[in-house]
Amino acid sequence: MGEVYKKTTLMVQEDIERTLKRIAHEIVEKNQGVDDITLVGIQTRGVPLAGRLERLLEDISGKSIPTTSLDITFYRDDLAGQPTRFLHESTLRHEEVNGKKIILVDDVLFSGRTITASLEALKDYGRPASVQLAVLVDRGHRELPIRADYVGKNLPTSLQERVFVSLRESDGEDSVTIEQGALK
Repeated sequence: MGEVYKKTTLMVQEDIERTLKRIAHEIVEKNQGVDDITLVGIQTRGVPLAGRLERLLEDISGKSIPTTSLDITFYRDDLAGQPTRFLHESTLRHEEVNGKKIILVDDVLFSGRTITASLEALKDYGRPASVQLAVLVDRGHRELPIRADYVGKNLPTSLQERVFVSLRESDGEDSVTIEQGALK
């Protein structure tokens, strides 16, 4: 008999849009505007989220916000244990990092390893004035001392649960779902 999983939808398109608007306003408030901010989307789903935040921040401020992508594959400490990954081009440039307020953008914050790898990768591009973190979902279970500055939804989970973020840019729809392990 096959395994049975319980899947629950926690956020739909409207929830994600409202959440990103709130995060954009929080970014403006915390940074007293958008001057010297660079949004850095972590591949893969952090990239479209950064693009959405860029548009929202531009609507709020009337200013252009540099937005780039970062592939951290070769900076991961668990690369050997991961399935083969498709490499994405990082569009980040030196002038977008040095002396700038970097806002890393990702979909789910879990152990903190992706963010640690992102911080390592940033060093290769320069020295930012500061680094902040925006995530759509924080599911807990940190293995490293990493905390997001902007959180869309805090989602306490068990280690047997998996969180899935779907975005229209890559998946055709916006949603956040949680899948619980095999049920009997």
